[in-house]
Amino acid sequence: MLFIRRTGSIHCSSRELQQLNFSIATTCYSNSGVVDDDAASSAGFSPRPHVKSFDQIPGPKPFPLFGSALYFRGPFAKWRPETYHEALLDYKRQFGAVVRETLPDKTVIHIFDPECYKNYFQIEDKQPHIPPLLETLKMYRAKRELSLGIGNTNGEEWYRLRSAVQKLLMRPKEISAFFNRSFEVIEDLVEHIHNIRDKNNEVENIKNIFSRWTLESAAMTCFERRLNCLNAASDSDFQKMIDANDTLFKISRKLNFSLPFYRYFPTPAWRKLLQVEDFFYGKGRQWLSEAVSTLKQLAEKDELKEERFAFLRYLLSNEEIDYKDVTVIALSLFGDGLSTTVPVFVGQLYCIATNPDKQEKLYAEINRVLGSEKLTPQKINEMSYLKACIKESFRFFPVGSEVSRILKSDAVIGGYHMPAGTHIELNNFAQFRDAEYFTDADEFLPERWLRGGSARDIHPYLLTPFGHGVRMCVGRRFAEQDMQILMVKLVQKYRIEWRNEKPLKQSYQMLFVPDQTSKFAFIER
Repeated sequence: MLFIRRTGSIHCSSRELQQLNFSIATTCYSNSGVVDDDAASSAGFSPRPHVKSFDQIPGPKPFPLFGSALYFRGPFAKWRPETYHEALLDYKRQFGAVVRETLPDKTVIHIFDPECYKNYFQIEDKQPHIPPLLETLKMYRAKRELSLGIGNTNGEEWYRLRSAVQKLLMRPKEISAFFNRSFEVIEDLVEHIHNIRDKNNEVENIKNIFSRWTLESAAMTCFERRLNCLNAASDSDFQKMIDANDTLFKISRKLNFSLPFYRYFPTPAWRKLLQVEDFFYGKGRQWLSEAVSTLKQLAEKDELKEERFAFLRYLLSNEEIDYKDVTVIALSLFGDGLSTTVPVFVGQLYCIATNPDKQEKLYAEINRVLGSEKLTPQKINEMSYLKACIKESFRFFPVGSEVSRILKSDAVIGGYHMPAGTHIELNNFAQFRDAEYFTDADEFLPERWLRGGSARDIHPYLLTPFGHGVRMCVGRRFAEQDMQILMVKLVQKYRIEWRNEKPLKQSYQMLFVPDQTSKFAFIER
């Protein structure tokens, strides 16, 4: 790492000096993206000779029309769509910190250097542009004349929606008001796990159990309704919603590596996607409508208590958004945990189960902080090792592979000139197991994140599990609170063991999912 000795002289490697030059060159850009030669000269550097053109960015050789998609499908396949993240790591090894990839309908610049992440965020303005995570979801909402939602809009429209929900969704104090509802559902989940264990204390397919819990918990937050998902039949609508969400992401992954015919006429994959989305949104809109109806009836009778329907009341009373916006915001919060919180928490449980010494240290902290008292947000705030365990787990099991942006103006990143409109992906996951950035990188060490741990030397722009800046995930606070409560309750009641033969890894499905059906043992303490 770059450092300055007390003498004031700078000591760094040639690679680090080159990065420093590029960093200074980047900061010499004005907001319009044009190099300010006077500023560069006064800094002691002339950036123009060092900057390479966009066409010089290396990357896998694209096939005509198909781009790199044929490396994942067909006779030329080196990888599979579900191992796309492994291909990205191979790109990094072959081509370096900045890689250009051409897919059938877009060109993406992959960036694998935390200094470049820092350089980008230093020039990012207050309304950064992002590509949609799922282009198919954006198309579906447009086709069904729904609000596109926060994740599919940019500019003033995004700012309007973000401002409308920021106070409720992004502040810890506001989220703690939903603590008791989350706690109630999690207690039911812990009891459910107790009841479904087999004679070996094992529970199969824990991801599906957590998916049902997530729907139940989100319904309490969004609709103040108990769905009773946990004990529902295998052919219930709840299970069909979980399966529909999984199908949506699988189809989207398939289309991502295909020619985009679905944009111009309804292909079989597109028709299937419409079908599963209609089912998921149809059930969600039904529950939302019933909740709004109940809310109005209580208000008309003057029986609406202050704590009832806090989430919906906040949205419905906001004059900046209409009912179409309320619908998509509520249904996004309701359903997004299936593809984010659930797979990530499976990974977190795996980390605890396969590191029994860390699990016992966490158990000791829980006992010390709680004693015989009930869990509260204040008690969770005292559990530094709990938060360290969750943060370290994100290093092994991140939500996704990148933070994506669309450049609004020309910029120099990693020594290359990139024009406005360039789709960049900051692939920070590539450094999570890299010994250059993490001491004992392959070991699960929550201690590194405690005060005095090695995290003080970790690049601050590296591990950002919920994104960075103003476009950080709006559901972050809800997800963190749910994961913290659930981890405490499970470790408090059970000693948890991993019972699969193979280690758990991740599979690419636009976001990451577990690569196998997970089996855990829950042994009562």
